[in-house]
Amino acid sequence: MVQFRHLTLVAVALLGVWALRAPSEEKERAGSDAGASRAKGNRPIVIRVAPDFYMPGKRVNPGDPPLKAFRELGDEFEKRFPDTRVEFVDVPVGQREWVVTQLAGGQAPEIVNINVEEVWQDVQKGWYLPLDKYLEAPNEFVPGNKQWWDIFRYQDISRSKAAPDGKMYCITLDMIETGLFYNKDLFRKLGIAPPKDWADFLRIQQIIAGAGYTPLLAGTGSLTDWGVDLVFDQLYRDIRPTLDVRDDKKRDMFYKGYLDWDEISYLYQKKGFFSKDDPRWLETFRILKDWRRFMPKDIGSTDVRREFVQGKGAMIWESSLYVQALVKDPHRDFDWGMFYLPPITKATSRFGGGYPQCIIGEAATQFSVTNSAISDTGDPNTSKKLKRCVQFLEFTTTPSSCNRVVNEMTALMPNVVDVPTKPELEPFVKNLKEHPYATAKWSFTFDLRFREILNRMFYLYLVGGMNQPEFLDWMQKNLDTASTTIIRRKNLDLAPLETSWQNLAPLRKTMKELPVEAK
Repeated sequence: MVQFRHLTLVAVALLGVWALRAPSEEKERAGSDAGASRAKGNRPIVIRVAPDFYMPGKRVNPGDPPLKAFRELGDEFEKRFPDTRVEFVDVPVGQREWVVTQLAGGQAPEIVNINVEEVWQDVQKGWYLPLDKYLEAPNEFVPGNKQWWDIFRYQDISRSKAAPDGKMYCITLDMIETGLFYNKDLFRKLGIAPPKDWADFLRIQQIIAGAGYTPLLAGTGSLTDWGVDLVFDQLYRDIRPTLDVRDDKKRDMFYKGYLDWDEISYLYQKKGFFSKDDPRWLETFRILKDWRRFMPKDIGSTDVRREFVQGKGAMIWESSLYVQALVKDPHRDFDWGMFYLPPITKATSRFGGGYPQCIIGEAATQFSVTNSAISDTGDPNTSKKLKRCVQFLEFTTTPSSCNRVVNEMTALMPNVVDVPTKPELEPFVKNLKEHPYATAKWSFTFDLRFREILNRMFYLYLVGGMNQPEFLDWMQKNLDTASTTIIRRKNLDLAPLETSWQNLAPLRKTMKELPVEAK
């Protein structure tokens, strides 16, 4: 009995020691503080990084191990620079209200992953720091590098992310693209194949619907963002040269013909484009509404990913971020493939030209440096903190670092040379290389108010809450306000655009069905 009691006490003591031991590094970093620095000592420079997709501790799918590569990178950087602490923070960088509030109050993280079109809206406020001089200098962590620029794989896309003011405010770590994922088994069963044009696309969706399946699983967000831009580009492609009234050689490497807010405002206010008097504008939304019939009835609330893996839908419109979830989903029991939206020909619309669809994704992780990076001196020329922020971004974009961070999951395509792309993502790479960029990105052209009204009214239009004339009335009011506001806020001078318009007059001689004011 005494011996048993002695062993019991020893066991209890050992259990106590085990319970009181410091939690393992792995467990700690899988929790809510997974992005926190563990660097010791006094470190006067603190860099907060909001990485979004790559936030340490996040799990891409339930059951996946927590992401850790970026935190490990931060640890290595801290060892190189004993005066610096790197903190990864999980903040809502996709919510413009939060971002603007933090920037206005001087509380934003030093480095944020944010859509660069959002940055362009605010560059005149001094909230973001241009990075041109650093990109034109060597990356100190890449031996033999002459210019930081040279290490980026998708050169045209990367360099063309310059803002309308001509300055570069972001570093592009990786690429994203959209695609139509489809159930290969179901396609074989129904005797159909990926379509060659839009008319064929509608035809196979009719067959799918007749067999009792949902042809296309997509949310209203996809239609408002991607759908509007893709169909718009298809119908305006033939007159795109005359719409491009601002010459911008720096951005034209990839963004040739892309319409910024000044061009859209000018074309709308002065020439009648994108209004009820513009037949291509009306046709854009007619085609989208017609396509909507092949989507879920409760388009705003359907769990499209669950419906797809359960075999209830034949196709799902998603980005490359969906690949890892689809590959690993234990409920999927079918083979899958991916194709891009087919071109719109004259069989569907008199404005269709059969052009390859433009890409709508391109740059994914876009790191911008906020004015919090110069909080130590207030001057970019003397700020040691800013220097460390730039060095951290250089360190992140070495081939070794990029490979560890981006390829920790199967979702995005690395934008650094010598970093492999996961085989499952190669079809998206093909799209990036072979397709032109969009003519406009309507959800990101103007302010938050414009976007919210567009989202709300387009949803009502899609679900039958208003007819096309009512929707177009709302769009016209929305554009009236948005264009007037941005002209005032940015003090835009539209006179040079009028001169350019007149110089492009010979191009318009053969163009048909332009708005009355544009003839």
